[in-house]
Amino acid sequence: MRKILVASAAAALTACALTATPTQAATIVTAGTGWKLTSQLGVTSISPSQTYTITFATEAMRKRYTPLLTPAVAQINAAGVHLKIGGVETVNPAKCGPAYHVQITEMYRPMGKAGFSQGMPCPNPPKGVGVGGIVAYDSEYWTGYPIEQYKLRNTITHEPLHALGLDHPNRHDAAGQETPYGCVATSYGNTPIMCSPNGGYKTATNMGKLTGYDINGLKALLANAKAQGIK
Repeated sequence: MRKILVASAAAALTACALTATPTQAATIVTAGTGWKLTSQLGVTSISPSQTYTITFATEAMRKRYTPLLTPAVAQINAAGVHLKIGGVETVNPAKCGPAYHVQITEMYRPMGKAGFSQGMPCPNPPKGVGVGGIVAYDSEYWTGYPIEQYKLRNTITHEPLHALGLDHPNRHDAAGQETPYGCVATSYGNTPIMCSPNGGYKTATNMGKLTGYDINGLKALLANAKAQGIK
């Protein structure tokens, strides 16, 4: 299970709206069928030329998560984003690390609730072009917390996608609150892996992989960069 951008975290990040010229506003698209961008944190695109690197707080985490992330990383690269799995570096969950790094660490209940992890992009990057972010997985996953395997694998992919600029594509109720599980689904019942909570494939073959909806979100990030003339 997972959730991102709780009120306390969002409140701590002021002035999160992207400032755009009228021309940019006319060409930037931040949501579509089954995908949504983290425009509320000022991220509306991703660099088509920079290589983003996933790094880890410890060697043990690198060994644990690399094989679980590798299939999704291949899909992300196939969509046109340059992403690679790197090594170990110091991670401070209170601030972003080096530019174009997606830093991964573990914390006990980073969202204050059992089973929930957190991922978010560095807010307000210049021109809205994402520069990476931070992921904190709930350490309970590895100490006996009862989580189904497909939920675990989908969560492991879900959080770095937040750091790259994808948000939950859930519908909202009349009060503006996110509707749990309220996402578009395929004819097979598969929701986007970015759907909250527990979206994505449920089969052993495909768990942890992006759906077509999520890939469209990545392509939208790239298209927005192109529309702005960002190379």
